[in-house]
Amino acid sequence: MPIKTGDRHQLALLPSSIEDYVGTEDRVRAYDAFIDYAVEAGINLPRDTDMGRPLYDPKTMLKLLAYSYSYGVRSSRQIERSCHHNLSFIWLTGGLKPDHKTIASFRRRHTALLKDILKQCVRFCLKSGLIDGNVLFLDGTKIRANAGLHNSWTPERCRKVLERMDQKIEALLAECEAADQSEEGQTDHVRLSSDLKESAALREQVRKIHQELKNEDRSCHNTTDPDCATMKSRQGVHAAYNVQQSVDDKHGLIVHTDVVSQATDIRQFADQVEKIEQALPKPPVTVCADAGYACTEEIKKPLEKGIDVVVPSNAQAAETIPGPFHHDAFSYNLSTDTYLCPEGQTLEYSGVDKPGISRAYGVPDPLTCRACRHFGVCTSSPRGRKIKRLIDEDVKKRVEARYASPEGQAIYRRRKERAELPFGFIKRALKADSFLLRGRQGVLAEASLWAASFNLTRLITLLGGVRPLVEKFQT
Repeated sequence: MPIKTGDRHQLALLPSSIEDYVGTEDRVRAYDAFIDYAVEAGINLPRDTDMGRPLYDPKTMLKLLAYSYSYGVRSSRQIERSCHHNLSFIWLTGGLKPDHKTIASFRRRHTALLKDILKQCVRFCLKSGLIDGNVLFLDGTKIRANAGLHNSWTPERCRKVLERMDQKIEALLAECEAADQSEEGQTDHVRLSSDLKESAALREQVRKIHQELKNEDRSCHNTTDPDCATMKSRQGVHAAYNVQQSVDDKHGLIVHTDVVSQATDIRQFADQVEKIEQALPKPPVTVCADAGYACTEEIKKPLEKGIDVVVPSNAQAAETIPGPFHHDAFSYNLSTDTYLCPEGQTLEYSGVDKPGISRAYGVPDPLTCRACRHFGVCTSSPRGRKIKRLIDEDVKKRVEARYASPEGQAIYRRRKERAELPFGFIKRALKADSFLLRGRQGVLAEASLWAASFNLTRLITLLGGVRPLVEKFQT
């Protein structure tokens, strides 16, 4: 069988013009045209101060970062290397070759500029009719922060370290006193004084962290990146951020992205819906999310604005079959504020269960339950059966009924293909396994670049190629 071999000494010439380095359907042209459009649409580029060495063109640096992230290249050294060896990068920069320090400095100093890229992309999609903003899907995922878990401090860890440091300082003070009374040389005394000074400085640093945790009512503080938190994911426990994304139902385009330090989604629904409203010209008609967002207090706020909510309760998501003495088997009487058990016994209001959240109901006489034939099955408590009712129980029932309806089920089935696809693309195709920048503003800038890259990839498909998209940006 014949074998194909290459010849490194064969003469070949690149095109004489850099413009001819890439074809008309090369993806890099879409990113070039998009940044031109975004700048004309309102992104405020930094200005040259006319002092010192001339700056690289900010628009070119913006194009370079946007395209690099879509290429799965994020390290400033890798971007620098691509500017020397990758023809699409050489075309994009017009032959400019900024070094890695310049690239890293621009990215770090202009996070607000990078965040605006997604906003301009969404506005373009709205203008082109590619985003409806009627049905939106909300989801979250955890991405590792640029910080080590060993730099995360909890109140318990602070307490233990402070105890050890107190013991060490006491021991060093005792040694210093013994050295003063002995006839040993000055060397040991100098060493002990140095150790004592270092231990006291470390103790003061840990004490400040402990006090900061108390003042801010936080469960964790990372000294490398104070905005991140300790989170558990499929890859284990790491210092990470919770990335929130809102996706439009029409074409699966990302409308808004955010990063938060809370490890769960339980308290995010109302805040994310409010940010969605700010990103769109009109409030959404329906917002759908998974059971991780099932918090009645949070869901109630969008409902009061007239927004339809499709979120399953934890029981609905788990598809558990309620037993004969489940909470739902007890009928509630609004006029008397009482419950009626399946055996016909009345449960009266007995007090607040959780202030502002739920109320408790129980039988007036515990002997009633103990004498019941279902005692031990319905409840084993000697004080009888208790029922907890949310203050917003009617909201909970309303949302559960909406999810169980045929229309609610149809919307929820579309959630996976819409809300979870962007995260799969970002983590696999864009290699977004961790953030490079630190601090919430920095990681939000990176998350915005990923979201914009996903949208532009979708736009190339939706509009039938790179050339139609470029023409759309230029009109």
